[in-house]
Amino acid sequence: MKEYDFYIVPTPIGNLGDITNRALEILKSVDIIACEDIRVTQKLLNHFDIKTKCISYHKFNEKERVDYFLNILSDGKKIALVSDAGTPLFCDPGAVIVEELRKNNYTVTSLAGANAVATFLSQVPRKGEDFVFVGFLPKTRQQIENLLNKYKSTDIVFYDSPNRLMNTLETVHACRNNSRMAIGRELTKVFEEIVINKTENIIKHFQTNVLKGEIAGVIFREENTTNNDFSDKIEILKSKGFKAKEISLILSELFNANKNEIYKQCIK
Repeated sequence: MKEYDFYIVPTPIGNLGDITNRALEILKSVDIIACEDIRVTQKLLNHFDIKTKCISYHKFNEKERVDYFLNILSDGKKIALVSDAGTPLFCDPGAVIVEELRKNNYTVTSLAGANAVATFLSQVPRKGEDFVFVGFLPKTRQQIENLLNKYKSTDIVFYDSPNRLMNTLETVHACRNNSRMAIGRELTKVFEEIVINKTENIIKHFQTNVLKGEIAGVIFREENTTNNDFSDKIEILKSKGFKAKEISLILSELFNANKNEIYKQCIK
């Protein structure tokens, strides 16, 4: 098996049984494990009897750790990067060091494994394959409203915390009162729950249920935005020599519309 200098290693988002054999092998074989919170990662390592040394690497010390890691790698040693849960660089640190490693021609690879977005969306039926992942939603109502207006015809996937979820739901409902959403919590754990409904009904549901654990959610696209008639604009662009794929890309960008729906209109 090919060896790399730096390994990005997903860790379970809840159920420890989801860790892969390769992830365990890498965590045992590297010289250093860079992790968000040593206490969290140490619990995982203790469970699998892994003795590799850990060093903290989080959003507050990302830049100052770069030289330290480069020095370790220059000695021929190997490093693995983990987050507290899931795949690093998804709303977690890692981008700074990976960019520097590639600049300095060190080899980097990422292992397949747990990811909350993929785990959540694989349980949620959607109208199309396209979606936008925005990480944690912004805090203010105006920012959320801007996001909803920008992505009317695309599913918006996000993370949230238990103490913010009710405010998020109420804000989405106020800005788009006909909205539908899906909320997933405690993914892969004993009390996993996926709720798919109108936003107002989800609000009622969580008013009588205790909220715990990290949350993944999706705000479904507005149904009527996929039926926009772009026939006039399509004909104009066709007359200028644009192809169907080019037209669908142009109009989807200009009008925040669904690219696949526009393409279907182009080829009718």
